[in-house]
Amino acid sequence: MSWVILVISGVLEAVWATALGKSDGFTKLWPSIVFAIALVASMGGLAWAMRDISTGTAYAVWVGIGAALTVAYAMVTGDEAFSVVKMLLLFGLVGCVVGLKMVGSE
Repeated sequence: MSWVILVISGVLEAVWATALGKSDGFTKLWPSIVFAIALVASMGGLAWAMRDISTGTAYAVWVGIGAALTVAYAMVTGDEAFSVVKMLLLFGLVGCVVGLKMVGSE
């Protein structure tokens, strides 16, 4: 269950990072509210998952999921330019996250 919570928390990291960018320095209400809610939920889930998963592995997986989804979302919405190199690097990042999960479950 800790891994499921960690993955959800990683997804929420992408939500709060994207909302933070859209909040325009906390001058826009709804993105700021989404940021705050997603941040608290994401950090709470990370903390909960770290009861069973080592800090280094949990944090790396959490950041990896959040970073990959944030960049992928930005490319899909056109906020960031698409490139093959970026996609290959994202696949590499996801591969490392999966590897950490496999090693962490031993």
